[in-house]
Amino acid sequence: MVKRAYKYRFYPTPQQAELLNRTFGSVRYVYNRALAERSRAWTQEQRRITFADTCRLLTAWKNEPDAAWLYDVSNVALQQGLQHLQQAYVNFWGKRAKYPTFKSKRKSRASATFTTSGFSWRDGRISLAKCAGPLDIVWSRPLPEGATPSMVTVSRDAANRWHISILVEDTIEALPQVERSVGMDAGITSLVTLSTGEKVTNPKHEKRDRVRLAKAQRNLARKEKGSANRAKARVKVARVHARIADRRRDHLHKLSTRIIRENQTVIIEDLSVRNMVRTHSLARAISDAAWSELRRQLEYKADWYGRTVIAIDRFYPSSKTCSACGRIGPSLPLNVRDWTCPCGARHDRDVNAARNILAAGLAVSAFGDGVRPARV
Repeated sequence: MVKRAYKYRFYPTPQQAELLNRTFGSVRYVYNRALAERSRAWTQEQRRITFADTCRLLTAWKNEPDAAWLYDVSNVALQQGLQHLQQAYVNFWGKRAKYPTFKSKRKSRASATFTTSGFSWRDGRISLAKCAGPLDIVWSRPLPEGATPSMVTVSRDAANRWHISILVEDTIEALPQVERSVGMDAGITSLVTLSTGEKVTNPKHEKRDRVRLAKAQRNLARKEKGSANRAKARVKVARVHARIADRRRDHLHKLSTRIIRENQTVIIEDLSVRNMVRTHSLARAISDAAWSELRRQLEYKADWYGRTVIAIDRFYPSSKTCSACGRIGPSLPLNVRDWTCPCGARHDRDVNAARNILAAGLAVSAFGDGVRPARV
């Protein structure tokens, strides 16, 4: 059994939208105020405030005359906001994230989470606490048969699209084992090159919509700050970004699913994308390729379906090593796309790299050497 989230569009009534917008604002207010109090207590008193302490503070805040409006929204969503803050601190203490920051009204994601006490699930319809009527959800795909939601998260993105993420327990059957392994070399012209010789073309979603995005951004820049027209122009820019992100995510899901289904072991490079995007001439193209998202999808789908993903050392010279004789040649500039080894073998740069990644990954699998630590 695994916990799996199903995300759907929904269309709230004006009354539901008003309540949800107030809920988003209240969750943000409670989160920021609790963060400020926890930071103050530590810097001034060297005292650590726990999650239970913040829950007691929330009760006191709701009784303040200036914050009585907190009673208008579900208390479950407010407590979940405090829980998210607690998790942010846990990640900080575990050195998996930076110190928590304050949520911004415009830049932060507007969302609220409800546990089972904050919503009802009857006859395939979801109703939120203090919200009139069930939500009008577009069921683009069914939930697993017999599944009961344990948590829902309602959100509104910058393009004013409403989504609900429903968390359920699901049973995912492992795929039949296959006698096939593949190495993958990430690139820009080709999104990935496989050790089989196949090259997957990079759709370059951001580049395809760059003219439309630039036009929307110029239109936004001409609007007066704080005006209603500027707010409308900002939504138009967000819609272009959302279109790019949706198409990119859809393509990566289809690619990662196909690779996981066809191969028992998938071997990739442990790339440091954060450092690579510091190269300004390639930063935009690397970000558009979304290699980190592809790796994330491969890893969790491999866990679901009984496959294995191996990441080899990022410093392994896969491009300049001859996959035929093993000789390591001199450095290869990026504009050199094919080369010939003194042994007589002629290589396509990307296919050769993918084959070397496959060989190194299989050696890692057999002898357990050369793997960088797993990401956390």
